[in-house]
Amino acid sequence: MEALALEKKAERDAELRERLIQLKKERNAIILAHYYQRDEIQEVADFRGDSFLLAQKAAQTDADTIVFCGVHFMGESAKILAPNKTVIIPDERAGCPMADMVNVDGLRKLKAQHPNAKVVTYINSSADVKAETDICCTSANAVKVIQSVDSDEIIWVPDKNLGHYVQQHTDKKMIIWEGYCNTHDMLTVKDVFEMKAKYPNAQFVVHPECRPEVVALGDFVGSTTAIIKYCRESDVQEFIVGTEDGTGYQLRKDSPDKQFHFASKYLVCPNMKVNNLKKLVNCLETMKPQIYVPPAVADRARVSLERMLEVSSS
Repeated sequence: MEALALEKKAERDAELRERLIQLKKERNAIILAHYYQRDEIQEVADFRGDSFLLAQKAAQTDADTIVFCGVHFMGESAKILAPNKTVIIPDERAGCPMADMVNVDGLRKLKAQHPNAKVVTYINSSADVKAETDICCTSANAVKVIQSVDSDEIIWVPDKNLGHYVQQHTDKKMIIWEGYCNTHDMLTVKDVFEMKAKYPNAQFVVHPECRPEVVALGDFVGSTTAIIKYCRESDVQEFIVGTEDGTGYQLRKDSPDKQFHFASKYLVCPNMKVNNLKKLVNCLETMKPQIYVPPAVADRARVSLERMLEVSSS
């Protein structure tokens, strides 16, 4: 029975992939997929990447339609950087709890309390918050962005764990918002020690969105893209991975002879995984749900994103 079900699914997926190719031509569409998406989505994407790379692709593409397979704030970033494009996502319920932990009113109050501070916002945030921001950053370029800011005082939102990591690499005073990524924050020191005991020859690679005491155990600390690059180029053959499990697709693709063990079975973002191949095809069929950002918000948010892109290309 199970073999039959798998065969049927393979047939359905093959049909969906064929329909997807057809729809992409009809809509002049490009598919962007975050590294945390399901394998079936990463397989059909034109570009796989982290938030920063995908933001760049959105800004540069000649396509009329951008299908963003990620979470809602990523679709917003694409729309902000490519206002004349149609941006759609497979499922509008794909939100980000960390992005929801910061609100405009709270940020404005903090700005009023620290009038000399500049606001650096992690890209994992809403368009409304980006509009209140001096410059955005990603986990890959956060340190470089903060060093580029003309102020010794930084308001950092929304991820306290990444903020703590960045704080160790700058002399600037950082006022850190109390948000966090539910998925990365779940990883504990106990989890890591258990995995290290089980796989003593493995190196531990970890994302700075994890708790500081977990990050301190890392043999390598970096963004999703940096982790993928490090594992690909390293002579080490075995890794314990401290980031979302969708990253496994690219890790295994780059290094099929290496072994990857995720540090916890809970390193799964339910919001990223809400998208699937059927929903991807359906959103191109219907051209819904579309991402809309009010022009006044988009114009202000665009400044903070473009500043980030300028710093990263310098």
